[in-house]
Amino acid sequence: MLAARALVLLLALAAVLAFGAYIFTGHERFRHWGLAILKWTLGAAVVFFATLIISRIL
Repeated sequence: MLAARALVLLLALAAVLAFGAYIFTGHERFRHWGLAILKWTLGAAVVFFATLIISRIL
């Protein structure tokens, strides 16, 4: 569980940094990277919370 939490937090931090780079530089590639990383972050969070819910049910 610690690894899953760390993964979600690191992905969120990477997305924030990518959006910060987009704001700072104005290059569209950083916005695209930020959106892609954000999608992966949301997917990892859904898997993490689904695991928590399933472990509570069982």
